[in-house]
Amino acid sequence: MNTKGKIPMRQCTGCREMKSKKEMIRILKTAEGEIILDATGRKNGRGAYICRSEECLEKAVKNHGLERSLKTAVPDAVYEELKKEFAQIDKQ
Repeated sequence: MNTKGKIPMRQCTGCREMKSKKEMIRILKTAEGEIILDATGRKNGRGAYICRSEECLEKAVKNHGLERSLKTAVPDAVYEELKKEFAQIDKQ
């Protein structure tokens, strides 16, 4: 009997495609209201997922996908910080 575990799927807030959780990056709103990138995917707080491409981040900014998923207004400074972190991820 073949019993592989279920693969958790999440929807990208930019392109709106369903992908496996491991392929995506989690953006987190903490209890204090701080918005950070969650590399581990296990921190406490409300999370939104986005593909590992700057294209999807730009789409999420344009369609307010992150704001809708996190249920809060996201300041421009946070978007700039996320773009910097995405640039570092692309280099790796």
